[in-house]
Amino acid sequence: MKYLSEKQTSELITHKLAYNAVADAFIAISQTAKVFPVVIAEGSQNNSIFSVKSAHAENLNGWKVGSYWPQNSEKGIPCHGTTIFLLNEDTGFLDAVIEASLVNAYRTAAADAIAVDLLARKDSETLTIFGTGHQAFYECIAISKVRALTKINVVGRNIIKAQNLVQRLTDYGLPAQMEEAKAACEQAEIIVTATTATSPLFEHSWISEGTHISAMGADSKGKQELPVELYPNAKLFCDYKAQAITIGEFQHVDDFYKANIHMIGDVLTKKISGQLSKKEITIFDSSGIAVQDLFIGKYLLELST
Repeated sequence: MKYLSEKQTSELITHKLAYNAVADAFIAISQTAKVFPVVIAEGSQNNSIFSVKSAHAENLNGWKVGSYWPQNSEKGIPCHGTTIFLLNEDTGFLDAVIEASLVNAYRTAAADAIAVDLLARKDSETLTIFGTGHQAFYECIAISKVRALTKINVVGRNIIKAQNLVQRLTDYGLPAQMEEAKAACEQAEIIVTATTATSPLFEHSWISEGTHISAMGADSKGKQELPVELYPNAKLFCDYKAQAITIGEFQHVDDFYKANIHMIGDVLTKKISGQLSKKEITIFDSSGIAVQDLFIGKYLLELST
């Protein structure tokens, strides 16, 4: 059995690797890959959860276990943990265990970067990020790889966390500043939501024509980041439709609009088009699918040999 430690995968992962692996995963799920219902459980710590996401694609079979332990922030360590398990194609026995907590941050950010790359206007320069947790930093970096950002507006409830994120982005070489939600939305050409919200983070009237929104926070029942009033005037995309309308952001979409949700893999394969005009609002719902983890695990194993 193969084993990759957190130290090994942290040294191997790059935004380019994550982008390529996730793009392959999106194409696979739009074709022959299968994703199975997510199992979500409560942890023993207050407000903690862990989930199992499984899938098969091509010759890849396996699952990802993800955990969220909120009190880890008090210990100065990430709240999210991830481990990928791959099965042998011929025997079904366990073939690889891959610790991938940092990798998961790259993998999640890559999904939104792909959506920005395909759906946002090519001249988009201003990004607004809602959320100041561990994931938000990686979202901004990944998107800076596909668009030449001249401004990043950071919106967060906790001023200290928002200041820390601004400083990290500035140290990385990106132009970041704190901003109030309304002004940040009105200025934005790209919006990314990376929160644990259960109600809309902003009002639909604050969103300008031609804005792209990538929402990645909703991954279980009851979570919500976007106002439903956006949907009648937007083109809707997701990683995997069956999951997006069950536990993703699009669980809040009326049945009429659910019929018009497109999978991003179909854009990658040019089966459908992305943004049709500079005035069109596009929304991508990233609920996170196990196929992404299988492909990124495969890429990491290939690099490690």
